[in-house]
This record gives sequence, C-alpha cells and structure tokens, in this order.
Amino acid sequence: MPEGTEHEGRLSQRQRREKGVLFDVDGTLIDSAYIHTLAWWQAFRQSGFDVPMARIHRCVGMGGARLVDSLLPDSRDKEVDGDILSAHSGVFGTYWPSLRALDGARDLLARCSQGGLAVALASSAREQDLKALRSALSADDFIDAATSSNDAENSKPEPDILIAALKAVDVQASDAVYVGDAVWDVMAASTLGMPTIAFTCGGTSEAELREAGAVEVYAGPRDLLDNLGRSAIGKLLAG
Repeated sequence: MPEGTEHEGRLSQRQRREKGVLFDVDGTLIDSAYIHTLAWWQAFRQSGFDVPMARIHRCVGMGGARLVDSLLPDSRDKEVDGDILSAHSGVFGTYWPSLRALDGARDLLARCSQGGLAVALASSAREQDLKALRSALSADDFIDAATSSNDAENSKPEPDILIAALKAVDVQASDAVYVGDAVWDVMAASTLGMPTIAFTCGGTSEAELREAGAVEVYAGPRDLLDNLGRSAIGKLLAG
C-alpha cells in the first residue's frame, strides 16, 4: 500500500474481498464539481488570469498542477502556479460546510459493501479536503480504503491514483469497476483495462463520457442504484 493511503483495516478484520468498486468522489458522490470550477476561477483571477468557467469545468477531475498547466499559456511565469494552487485550496475550503452528498451516494456504497465488494474511494483530493468530503458523505462504515493526492505521483488521466486504490484493497483491475464523472476518470481506468461506469451529475454529457470509453452512463448514484442489477457492478455482485 503506498505511503499515505488511508486504510481502515476492515479488510484484515473479515474475509478478503476479491472483487471491488472504486469511486471517484468530487462530482461523483459529492456535488462539488461546480464548486471546484468556481474556486479555480477565483484562484486564476487572483493571479491575474481570466479563464472562462466553461474551460475550467472541462478540466475539473485532473490533478491541480495538470489543470493549471492545461489552462494557462506556456509563456507564463510558472512560479505563479503554486500561488494559484494555494488560492484554489483556500477558496474551496470555505465551501466545506456547504458540501452535500449526491442523492443515493451513501446507499450505493452500502449496497456494494453489503453485497461483498471491497469499496475504495479513488480520490486525488488533498488530505484535508478528503476529510471534508467523507464527512459530507457519512459512509465510512462502507468504505474499506481511500486515497488522496499523497498517493499518486501523476494525476488523472494517468492511472496512478487508481493503482493506489486497488493496492489498498488488494483487488486486481480485472476484478474491479471504476465509477466516475469526468472523461479523465474514464481515460485513467481504460489504461488499466478496468471498465468505468460514468455519471452525468458532474456536468459532462453522456456522449462525451461514452466517447471516452465509459461502458455505462447514469444520471448519478441514485440512477445507478435503481439499475444496479443490470450494471457492471451487478455482474460483480452476482459473480
């Protein structure tokens, strides 16, 4: 298990689960995709960059450093990147009390866990942000492991954070499904040959998610939960 990965120890207290589900958090389980968009927009403006929110939103889901590098010109003074990252963190932190789980998120995690699957949060959020997200989710009883930005050298669309989450629950990519809301999620999982179930609740269209390679697309956690038996997760539960 990579250094820094938060593991609850539950797998050592019960029979190891050979199959699992990895979940992105921001925009997938927590309604925070547009909060991040606003936080980045404000952070850019504080450093003198006027980046349209529509462009920012399309990059949400990448790691922060990759997002900044994707949205700003190469000719910039890159020493400002650290200021932008810090400003985003500060702005996003002011929204912690407003974070809310998407409808059905906790119930979906519970159903997967109670069905015998290992459940991991494959998040690249900062450790302090992840704590706020988990508090809003209120589902720790159904989570076996969770990753943060400390656990990956490279951010999505690179698969590092997914590899860390798989190692944390001791599950092979061939025995897992990933659930996310951004094309970067789908691309990262595809690198490992792991199918992705995608949600449109993060603001990305079904067409874009399917084009990226998502095997199934749902409106959000409740929609997937209502159709779980016929989904890729349902196949894991049945198998």
